[in-house]
Amino acid sequence: MKVKVKNLGVLKQAEFSLGNLTIICGGNNTGKTYATYALFGFLLLWEETFSVEISDEQIEILLDKGTITIDLSEYVDNINTIIGEACENYTKLLPRVFGSSEDYFKQTEFTIELDTKDNKLDQAHLQSISTGSTELFFISKNNDDTNLIINLLSEEKNIGLPKEVIKKIISDAIKDVVFSSFFPRPFIASAERTGTGIFRKELNFARNRLLEEISQPDKDINPLELLSKNYDDYALPIKSNVEFTRKIESIAKQKSFIFNEYPELIEDFTDIIGGSYLVTPTDELYYVPKGKKTRLSMDESFSAVRSLLDIGFYIKHQAQKGDLLIIDEPELNLHPENQRRVARLLARLVNLGIKIFITTHSDYIIKELNTLIMLNQDQPYLQEIAEKEGYIKEELLTTNQVKVYVAESTLTLLEGNKRRTNCNTITEANITPDLGIEVLSFDTAIDTMNRIQEEIIWGEE
Repeated sequence: MKVKVKNLGVLKQAEFSLGNLTIICGGNNTGKTYATYALFGFLLLWEETFSVEISDEQIEILLDKGTITIDLSEYVDNINTIIGEACENYTKLLPRVFGSSEDYFKQTEFTIELDTKDNKLDQAHLQSISTGSTELFFISKNNDDTNLIINLLSEEKNIGLPKEVIKKIISDAIKDVVFSSFFPRPFIASAERTGTGIFRKELNFARNRLLEEISQPDKDINPLELLSKNYDDYALPIKSNVEFTRKIESIAKQKSFIFNEYPELIEDFTDIIGGSYLVTPTDELYYVPKGKKTRLSMDESFSAVRSLLDIGFYIKHQAQKGDLLIIDEPELNLHPENQRRVARLLARLVNLGIKIFITTHSDYIIKELNTLIMLNQDQPYLQEIAEKEGYIKEELLTTNQVKVYVAESTLTLLEGNKRRTNCNTITEANITPDLGIEVLSFDTAIDTMNRIQEEIIWGEE
């Protein structure tokens, strides 16, 4: 999947493709977060943006005959047109995604290009729709068949649902069968995540804003006007993080495939934070240091415990193969050694079938990923190094798995122009098996520091 944007925040024009592991590096205020939030928003809201029309005639046949058959191949044939319309619809939702004014996105363009070979239309699909205890519809599709069959299970022709609701049910089923294989289920750990663990019970945005309005003295309050106001002025990724931490008690009761099949990875994560998380039956959240009987609240715990909270609960309780785990600055509050360990953990997740998307300022993470790429070659001395340094096969990466981009200001040929213009964009970095990832912005900063220190030490001579 390729993402293209124009006039998105500081990004004048940019594009990037998703790999199994996608990394965006770059300085502050270069557009990394804009690209990340726009991608997350689309993957979370794509079903709202896709338009799949169902005619009144089809609904009437269903209610009269009890069954209809829809040929899905027509949607596949028109997939580019449908996606183009979806991207236009999504652009209108960007103020909601970023929690900003519509004025900021008047000139914004967001487009998605898909590799249609990834379509899984040949797979079977079975789905039942019910209301309360009454089954209404059964939706099915056989393997290697493009026909979607909708059967009315109720004997009553008037099932008590408006036609528009029935249309939406069928439309959603078509979207699921035809398009869902293109878009991974997203989970995001935003850079603001370190505070949500402490204040998770107090972070109810709409309620808090409502209370702020009511508490203002000498203000004539119209209750109906107040209730109709929109208090959703926080970015969607931040709200997503808050909702996740507020639901931790129920989330903790679930078990991911990683917990069930790869407990050693859970143990590695425990080693990184030096303990484990505990959720009590009364919905209290604690950190329990390894080998100790004490337990600490989130505000008593060290910052790395808080910055890895969402990621740890996702891995242990919610991870599914095919997901896209998005982490804004995984290095937050981590010692360099733990940054290296997190890089290796992410590589293992990639090899288990979870796609990873990160933004980072960390040279430690990039260099550790370099090591995982460079060690993955069939040469005896490299295998000896890997064994000596404790690297395992399950965390090694190939260059084909990794996409790396640098958000930066550089000379760019904008569409419609004949001359290059200096503007913010996203540039793909070189990756080779022998040298790994080339990120010049990190190298330049490190070289400058080394030069200054050499002058300090040897300058007098």
